[in-house]
Amino acid sequence: MSFFIRTKKKFKKIIARLFKKKQMRIGIYGPPNAGKTTLSNRIVRDWTGDAVGPVSEIPHETRRARRKEGVTIADEKGNAVTIDIVDTPGVTTKIDYKEFLEYGIESEEAVVRAREATEGVAEAMHWLREDIEGVIYMLDSTQDPFMQVNIMLIGIIESRGLPVIIVANKNDLPDASATRIKSAFPQHPVISISGLEGNNVEELYEKMIDYFG
Repeated sequence: MSFFIRTKKKFKKIIARLFKKKQMRIGIYGPPNAGKTTLSNRIVRDWTGDAVGPVSEIPHETRRARRKEGVTIADEKGNAVTIDIVDTPGVTTKIDYKEFLEYGIESEEAVVRAREATEGVAEAMHWLREDIEGVIYMLDSTQDPFMQVNIMLIGIIESRGLPVIIVANKNDLPDASATRIKSAFPQHPVISISGLEGNNVEELYEKMIDYFG
């Protein structure tokens, strides 16, 4: 191989490193029990074989933001995006330790969980205002989307000008209605999926490549 060709290849590698696109930090946000960790685990397992954290029917099971770096999502055409996924605690306007008592958790542990969940929500809001560069907003499509917390969070996301994909989760359940969510937030793309069953996640991956790539 000539000196010219070797130099040209080395130059191309240097240029590629200099102009390599920074991977985006994508936060998965939404109210408690919307399926954020379930989706986080599915994305990470599908593309890395790993997982983010445990899933539970108990509200606020995720009480601290969890991050998985360098997840590359690709399609059959060769388009791809590499992201850092941040699985955040469910954001709500009020956390009461009595919520945990209903699931058989002892009073002392319930108080600790409530405090940790409150701190986790504050942490999630800090991430959203300072560090997050794109958002997947998770909603349980069997529930009313017109909740104060959803309006507040979508407003913050919009005020920062962040790209956002709204996910209407749990479309495997009979009461699911993605149409209701689309009517609530018509200004944003809405993808109907089941994070648990994997229904329609391919469409979500395509939208993530398009929006976050």
